[in-house]
Parts: sequence; structure tokens; C-alpha cells
Amino acid sequence: MKAKYKRMLKGMEARAAKKTPRKSVAETGAVWSLYILECGDGSLYTGVTTDIDRRLREHQEGTGARYTRTHSPVFLVYKEECGSRSRALSRECAVKSLPRRKKDELIGGEDPD
Repeated sequence: MKAKYKRMLKGMEARAAKKTPRKSVAETGAVWSLYILECGDGSLYTGVTTDIDRRLREHQEGTGARYTRTHSPVFLVYKEECGSRSRALSRECAVKSLPRRKKDELIGGEDPD
């Protein structure tokens, strides 16, 4: 995993330790998911959300991330339920650190490891 993602996860863990416990996924009903979009230029964008349909629509309408606004159109090529927000963000960091070949294997249903 790249150093910047390790730092980000370490910071998230430190902030989480200082805060009061949040409601669990079962209590809130929110299930966080990882998603991968393929952009019009063939590049991949990875993100997390609790509502993939809404988030995909935002990306397609140009109100999502800055990256997808400049690399449209976008198509959903992969999604994975992660449960909690922290698990989804950890998984996002892990996927972002994969080389393109491994991401393509993940999208194709192969085990990238």
C-alpha cells in the first residue's frame, strides 16, 4: 500500500479513537460500498458511497468528483459491499494502490492477489 494511503488510514484511526462510538451499520441501516467507474478515456475512478445509483448519477451529470467531470462519460464497472465506512475506505485505499493490471483482474472477477 502506498505511503499516502497508509498515512490517511492512520489519521482516520486516530480520529476514530478520539470520537465517541458511532452507531453500527445495523443501527443506521447504511451499507457502504466501493465502486469503480471507467471513464471515457479508459481511466478508472474508485470511490465509496452508501448509494451507488445516486453517486453514479452525480458523476454522469457532472456534479460528482472533479476527476470524473473532466473524464466523462463514466460507466460503473465494479461494485463491492464493504459494510462500514471505515472498511469501505480501507478497501478503497487498497484498490487505489493496485496497479492497473490488478484492477482489471478485480473488475473481471479474478482474484488480483
